[in-house]
Amino acid sequence: MNRTDTPQLIDRFGRRVDYVRLSVTDRCDFRCVYCMAEDMSFVPKPEVLSLEELYEVARAFVDLGVSKIRLTGGEPLVRNNIMSLVRRLGALDELRQLALTTNGSQLQRLAGGLREAGVKRVNVSLDSLQARKFRSLTRHGNLEQVIAGIDAAVAAGFEGLRINAVILKGRNDDEVTDLVDFALQRGIDIAFIEEMPLGLIDEHDRALSFCSSETLREIIGARLPLRALGDPDGNAGPARFYAVGEHPTRIGFISPHSHNFCHLCNRVRVTAEGRLLLCLGNEHSVDLRAVLRAPDYTPARLRQTIVDAMSIKPERHYFDLQDEPQIVRFMNATGG
Repeated sequence: MNRTDTPQLIDRFGRRVDYVRLSVTDRCDFRCVYCMAEDMSFVPKPEVLSLEELYEVARAFVDLGVSKIRLTGGEPLVRNNIMSLVRRLGALDELRQLALTTNGSQLQRLAGGLREAGVKRVNVSLDSLQARKFRSLTRHGNLEQVIAGIDAAVAAGFEGLRINAVILKGRNDDEVTDLVDFALQRGIDIAFIEEMPLGLIDEHDRALSFCSSETLREIIGARLPLRALGDPDGNAGPARFYAVGEHPTRIGFISPHSHNFCHLCNRVRVTAEGRLLLCLGNEHSVDLRAVLRAPDYTPARLRQTIVDAMSIKPERHYFDLQDEPQIVRFMNATGG
């Protein structure tokens, strides 16, 4: 289709949506304490979008002017035959950036293939460099396996590689500078993310374990000279980045509580079962699976459904650590 004749995705507040986080599965080989409960119930497989349906959704968004798609989960690399979808998405001419968020468990064997298939940027979750603590935070993770995956990704030569770390007070806040050193040694970026109140958890008290971005900046700034690089942009997502001298590594902070970034929001999420979420912290959504599986399905109808959904994208979220979470879906069901 002629892209110049295609409506752009503009919400009621004048924000252009050009970034989609596409979840390919809600399943994961880890059970990170801030992401999901240890005993999880997952979406029945018939309700999960097929790889062909995921491609149809991605193609519709690209036709509507979306230039960046990030594959998420759960853990996207545990999805059967995921590389076939990656290759098809990587071949979309109008897609400027195909990215991936992963826990790193499968990267050692897949990093090279992902790079060849067209993935340009990879984010890897890494919350601890101590094996026992890493196991405790992830419940199932193997630290050596993840570090080997990160090093394989470095060797593969992605355009961008970033570590994401969620810091919990009393759990891993003593490792902040160690994690920064890990990134500096490899010349890759690192972002610290404030824990988000998604899903009901009993493993820890979110209010008591909360570590603000400001606190972490002070810890790092006491050791390293940090220079602010400005507001978040669509390419880097919601992170506010800081430079460390002339070093290529950037240190970022994602602060949904302490520094709301909703006015800059240029993204939506699609869950593994085809629910188009217009906001991470609200339940405004549209069922794309129903459109895809309707007897009279057409790509044009899917595109129009997405365009119409922009009218219900809310202005902002209202995260509050002191209250029970308003959003009961876990992070693995949200699509990153």
